[in-house]
Amino acid sequence: MPVKPLQAARMVRTLGPRWAAFRVRYALEHRLGALERRMPAGAWSDWPLAAALTDPAHADPDGYLALRRSAARRFLFAPTDRPSFQPHLLAWDAAAGSAPMHAADAIGEGIFPLFDRSFTRGFPPAWCTNAVTGETAPADKHWSQISDFGYGDIKYIWETNRFGFVYPLVRAYWRTGDERYPTSFWQLFEDWRQTNPPNLGPNWKCGQETSLRLMALCFALHGFLDSPETTPTRVQQLAQLMAFSGHRIAANLGYALSQRNNHGVSEGMGLWTLGVLFPEFRMADEWRFKGRQVLERLAQELIYADGAFSQHSTNYHRVMLQDYTWALRIGDRNGMPLSEALRDRVYKAADLLYQLQDDTTGETPHLGANDGALVLPLSNSAFWDMRPAIQSAVFATRGERRYAAGPWDEALLWTGGEPALKAPLVAPARTALAAAQGGYYTLRAEKSLLFMHCANYQDRPSHADQLHVDLWWRGHSVLLDPGTYSYNSPESWTTALPGAACHNTVTVDGADQMERAGRFLWLPWAKGSSKLSPPVHDGQPEWVECSHDGYLRLADPVQHRRAAINLGADSWLVVDDLVSQGPHTYRLHWLAGALPYRLDEEQRQLVLETPSGEYYIQTGSLNGAITHCTVVSAAAGSACGWQAPQYGDVRPALAFICEAQGSSVRLWTYLGPDPVQIEQSKPDTIEITMPHAKVSVQLGASPAPLIQRVSRLCTSS
Repeated sequence: MPVKPLQAARMVRTLGPRWAAFRVRYALEHRLGALERRMPAGAWSDWPLAAALTDPAHADPDGYLALRRSAARRFLFAPTDRPSFQPHLLAWDAAAGSAPMHAADAIGEGIFPLFDRSFTRGFPPAWCTNAVTGETAPADKHWSQISDFGYGDIKYIWETNRFGFVYPLVRAYWRTGDERYPTSFWQLFEDWRQTNPPNLGPNWKCGQETSLRLMALCFALHGFLDSPETTPTRVQQLAQLMAFSGHRIAANLGYALSQRNNHGVSEGMGLWTLGVLFPEFRMADEWRFKGRQVLERLAQELIYADGAFSQHSTNYHRVMLQDYTWALRIGDRNGMPLSEALRDRVYKAADLLYQLQDDTTGETPHLGANDGALVLPLSNSAFWDMRPAIQSAVFATRGERRYAAGPWDEALLWTGGEPALKAPLVAPARTALAAAQGGYYTLRAEKSLLFMHCANYQDRPSHADQLHVDLWWRGHSVLLDPGTYSYNSPESWTTALPGAACHNTVTVDGADQMERAGRFLWLPWAKGSSKLSPPVHDGQPEWVECSHDGYLRLADPVQHRRAAINLGADSWLVVDDLVSQGPHTYRLHWLAGALPYRLDEEQRQLVLETPSGEYYIQTGSLNGAITHCTVVSAAAGSACGWQAPQYGDVRPALAFICEAQGSSVRLWTYLGPDPVQIEQSKPDTIEITMPHAKVSVQLGASPAPLIQRVSRLCTSS
């Protein structure tokens, strides 16, 4: 997407001249071939293991395997742990009714996991071929000469090349001892190495992909270390690839750091891993020092003081958490602990994710960009269940468990060992959350959770989702985020799903909250501000009030404020206040899953038939400005009425849309499991009559707070 001059100026102003100078210099290096000269392509014979070792005498296959088996450095686990791990692993399989052997067997048949789904790719797969489109990137070109988006979505090439298939193979082997699983791994490794010479082809383009592959290869090396299939020659070749990977990461680390996201964290983790676990490498000390430096710095810069993460994405938050869990544990295992300041930030990040969780499912709102990443898939838990990552991270930072025993403990066993299963259980109550730096706000009722996003961005947003609301009730996601789908898909998906019109918020005149300035950049950043009400009788606040300035940039500016109020009995009222001098079209959008429903157009009421019972969504206005309401599902040629629960997976959903005309408009939405009567008793007061209570909400005009007073009167049953 070309950048316009005004957008370029905004980019420099927003991201800073240093960032802009680096990106201009990097683009010139790319165009002039400097990247290719700095990271030359070649054959594996150009990078012999002997040259990578401090003592070349260890480079012969037998000597090197003996060195690795001598356990000069300690990994997360050792082959001697297998007998004690096995009963735990089998017990979790029995409890969950699932096991990794099915996925491991499928890999041997050429069926590989991609983004929580499976694709038939052949054994071995075509490593440079897009699993969906069949397009093949050149394997004989330097990676800098290969487009990210010239062969469909490159993630459909990269995903298998992360070697994520290692984890089901090792998990299956440790359960069964079946030599088919290490056989599959080593055959795949040998073919990959032959197909992907140093710096040639698409699979060397990204240092983060190299780092995550390195992580998986470490897991495989130690998981299969005592297998007869783990021959001296294979281990020597793996070490050679690991050493080259370190050079590839270190040579282009500046580009990753310039992105201020998971790329830098992952690449710091990769260098730290090599420096700690491979002390025999000549560059080990330098890589360990640099990896530590990056991990320490980014923990303070990218994890905010409230635990939120710079990428404004719950899935990328988990990637960061698993990178740091890995780095902490291998450091601790080898007497090289990372700092307490880093531990504190990572703990806060884990605790924030814990506070965002639905109690029943372990899921969090699917906030922000989601590229399908699960870099340590070490349990039978579902993709969106955050408990495995949180449990492991809390142990790595505090030596505690957050959850009682369950299938999520398999990840804890792999990363923390058997003693971790007996760590103290410390499970604080989940309460209302106000993470102002990240812009995460929650209110909780007995069986429901309301989440609102309102960020005063310090780092670039991934979606235009200011004042978006997610709602969980009895373990069901009633109102949900539309997701991402793909980073390189037809225009309607790539630009529409991340936009405000597909989120649970209000848009003005069809405009977005921000303007697209690139595939991964919005400008100017819509700034949010917010507050929670003071705690009430049970110590919980009863409302959250937010606003953003995204529509103040319009020729006729609009101020948007939104408040969400806990009415009691798992019911909620959302009020949108839109103030302007001139007329506008306001579009209120609510997205639910593809459920059976009833629509009462006269009452502007949608009744969802959820697995837990009926749930009501009813809208209105204090000044009669709503012109019509409609339900859209799976609209043709549009992203309206769709959701992408996983990367590359789009499914029908229900979009409940109401439009209003006017200059200054106040819209309300009731959300709850019971039908109610809603009246406007005064120009600024909404009365909600519920089965067992009557709630009165008094509103204020700007600049006074939107919510002035909430009063409840209990009624007889």
